[in-house]
This record gives sequence, C-alpha cells and structure tokens, in this order.
Amino acid sequence: MDALETRELRYFTAVAEELHFGRAAERLGMAQPPLSRAIQQLERRLGVTLLERDRRGVSLTGAGQVLLHEGRAALDATTAAARRTRRAGGAGGADSPGGSRNRLVLAVKAAASHELLQKLLDAYAAEPDAAEIEVLPSGTCEQEEMLRDGRADVALMHTPFNSLAGFDSEELLTEGQVAILPAGHPLAARETLSLADVSDVPDLPLARWPRHGTYPPGPGPEIHDQTQLAQLIALGRTMALFPDSARAWLWAEHTAVPLADAPPVVTHIAWPPHSRSLALAGLIRTATRL
Repeated sequence: MDALETRELRYFTAVAEELHFGRAAERLGMAQPPLSRAIQQLERRLGVTLLERDRRGVSLTGAGQVLLHEGRAALDATTAAARRTRRAGGAGGADSPGGSRNRLVLAVKAAASHELLQKLLDAYAAEPDAAEIEVLPSGTCEQEEMLRDGRADVALMHTPFNSLAGFDSEELLTEGQVAILPAGHPLAARETLSLADVSDVPDLPLARWPRHGTYPPGPGPEIHDQTQLAQLIALGRTMALFPDSARAWLWAEHTAVPLADAPPVVTHIAWPPHSRSLALAGLIRTATRL
C-alpha cells in the first residue's frame, strides 16, 4: 500500500527531527517501545530503511530525508485543512448558525507596509459582501509557514526576504531599504549608507529575527516583536534594516537612513494555489487595483 497514515507521519517526523527515540517518544507523549515498533512497521510497509541505528545514535538515510521533507508538507497540509475548515464553519462564519460573513486571516510582517496594508483594508471593507479580515502580525519569515499550516489564508510577503515558492502571488509595491538607527548615533547623521557601512558596527550590531524557528548567528540581540525592537534601537543597543515604509512606526528616538546599494524590496500578496475561497479572490482583486 502506498497510503500513509497521519499518525505514522507524525511519529516518523518526531524521530527524524529529534534523531533520538527517547526524546521523540517524550515529545509525542508515548512510551518508546511502541514508537520503535511503529517506525519498524512503516519501514516494512514502504520496503525501505528510513533510519540508521547504531551505537552512535540515529541518522536519516536518503529515503528518510525524502520522507521527512514530504511528510512535513503533508502534515502541514492536513493541519491547514482542519484550521481553514473550522474558520469557514466556526462562530461568525458564513456557514455557522447566525453567521453573517466569512473570515480571512491575513499574515503581515510586523512593522512593514503600513500604508499599503491600511489602503488594502479600507478598500476591501468597502466591497459588497466583504469578509472579516483578521490581521496577524508575524516575524521576518513566518508568513510562509503560516500559509502552509493554515494559520493564515493570505499574506503580504516581501522578496528577497520571503520565498514565494509554492504560492500564487501578485506584486503590489516596490520600495527601497533603510537602516533604522538610534537618533544620536554618528551613522544617523549620514544622508545615505551602504550595506558595508552597517554590516559590522561594533557598538550597534544588527538585530536578529528568527528564521524558520531559529535565530541566525551574530552578536545582535534576538528580537521577539516590534515593540522590543523599537525600544532596543531607542536605547542604542541595535539597529535594523527594513523596507522604506517602516518609517511609519518610527519613534522620535529613531532615524531612518536610506541604504544606497540594498536590493529593492517587493511586496506581494500571496496565497495557497489550491484555494477556492470567493472571499480570498475578492481580497486579491481589491489588492491588485490599489
């Protein structure tokens, strides 16, 4: 049989990510022996070895790496289907008793595209039968994961920072980048800066946002949200690079300096290619008319 059960994929993914049966069993809330038996049964059914087990530990085979990649995508799709179905039929949804209209979750990068976002929300709200829009702020690369696992129905994404692979999208805005600095820092007095100017400033390391759940290496502080970032910049502890539209949230203690050689940032509206939501189609039509 080629069919795989969601339970099997969840078990295998836990072991493949932990590379340790004990930790995977603890993560899954089960005993280790039945987990080991489930993985062995999965290998027998597929006719391949997924994991190499020896005294040094557990490692993935080539087949195991393929199943981990495909399994994550399948689990995300299953989770997304459940979340979007609940949204469509839940409280306030058009299919629920007494519900009046659909709800769409729009993921946006915190501190980016303020003006564009406000224009989009205002224009769409004026459309007949407009859905309710829940705006979900996210970190630098979280929009992609939110679309894949169903936490969001649609997202504003920014190349080159976000990947549009696997999504349908429409281009909405192109803008330059700025360095956001403490107003009293010497670099804040410059009319323009280069990427080299801001890449290694000992007293002002670049802030680090999580990317796919982990922080990139570097001396800069780990940033959890926009408010924390704004305060650390104001205190002279860090700086950050953003699209020019981020000027909308600057404090008096901040200065934005254009980056002359930074690649332009292109804002796209992106959505899962298999979506059949009429509300989503209406939102996208509104966005492309802005």
